[in-house]
Amino acid sequence: MFHAKRRLIRSVVGTTGFLAASALALSGCSAPAPSNDGGSATEGTIQWWSWTPDNDLAQREIAEFNKEFPNIKVTFKKVPNADYTGVLRPALASNDGPDVFTVAASGAVGPVNVFAPYAQDLTPAIAEKLGSDWKSQIAPTMADAFTVQGKLAGLPWAKQGAGKMWINKDLFDKYGLSAPTTLQEWVKVCETFRANGHGCFKEGVGGSGFDVDTLHSIANSVEPGAFTAAARGEKKWTDPAMVKAWEIFKQLSENGILDEGAVGVQQYPDVNNAFLTGKVPMVQMGYWYSQYATVNSLTAALSGAGVPADTPKITIVPVPFPDVAGKGNPSTVFSDPDAAQAVNTKSKSRNAATTFALWLGGSKAGQQVVANNVDSIPTLNGVEAAWDSVQLVNPEVQTPLLREFAKETAESTEPRQLSLAAVHIQAVIDANQALLTGQRSPSQVAEDVQSVADANPVSK
Repeated sequence: MFHAKRRLIRSVVGTTGFLAASALALSGCSAPAPSNDGGSATEGTIQWWSWTPDNDLAQREIAEFNKEFPNIKVTFKKVPNADYTGVLRPALASNDGPDVFTVAASGAVGPVNVFAPYAQDLTPAIAEKLGSDWKSQIAPTMADAFTVQGKLAGLPWAKQGAGKMWINKDLFDKYGLSAPTTLQEWVKVCETFRANGHGCFKEGVGGSGFDVDTLHSIANSVEPGAFTAAARGEKKWTDPAMVKAWEIFKQLSENGILDEGAVGVQQYPDVNNAFLTGKVPMVQMGYWYSQYATVNSLTAALSGAGVPADTPKITIVPVPFPDVAGKGNPSTVFSDPDAAQAVNTKSKSRNAATTFALWLGGSKAGQQVVANNVDSIPTLNGVEAAWDSVQLVNPEVQTPLLREFAKETAESTEPRQLSLAAVHIQAVIDANQALLTGQRSPSQVAEDVQSVADANPVSK
């Protein structure tokens, strides 16, 4: 089984816990002050909880960490992103929670503003490690994204980007096809695939929320920046550009591009399994999907899905999202600060946990293994994947495209979801579902989302 890979709100699972945790954070409550000295900084056993990365990638990071700190044992617990907030909060409220835990800059999956009360301020530690100018040594906005009421509640270690479509190049080559660049080309490509017994563009709109990225890309094709403006409250969701975006989204279903039953499936495991096993030729996912271009991660993923070991490994590549509006607007990559390591204030191994958090996000060695896992963009300046040493399925084809996607993600200043609260993203998910099932029209779903936005104004 594949686990959900990134924090794109995706679900209302754990909403009750999320709202309760939000209330705790907003009320100014804080976790009890530590009643121990935190133990050794170079020895001990620590528990790391997170929704990301996949288990095999986490073990690579831990193995590299142990080359420098062999006496700190790190045990990784991966929690599905839809469950993460609900599981983490009671654990941290107890005396038996994780020593180090991953927080997100926004959204409902481990949001830093909710869990900051349980996190140690890492400002003194990172300043000691990198110097007083440490903020200038990491990617812009990263430090601010994880600072709550003046406290650095988590040290960032990963940036994430989306806005690309992924294709199975082997299938495209088999039928002599090129990646579609317009809506009309997309329709023709899908006709060929369906005529040969394949699906086409598969998307899970069953609540996991990856379809929010698709709506974002469509909106950028209609009017660049329209989605971001609506997310920030600078434009109404009922603006003609957003209504048109929903109209085009519906056309993807009506014109045979979007596979049937999208509302009834999840991106993980349903869509992921179908794509990586060669059943469908196209999905929309972010930079995190680059990991499945590597031999090791694709092998692990197929094994986890129960696929025979001799199943051919497909060549997956990122391509620009088609110009579905036909206006000539280019496909863009949008990105967010993705993940940071927080240290539990009550941890008896707090100092060892701090060592791990600072190593993963604040050292070249830690950031290099993050980069080489090619599922996230490192946040420390000057670190990028050593592409010549990354074992790809088809390096000649994949390397230049993955490098470009990494570069675009690193340089992108267009936010992915940083301006959206959980309630706003859930409103978009609900709108997409109502649209595709024919319950609501494009203009009606736009009104529905705007009603939620009116009731929950964006913080300026």
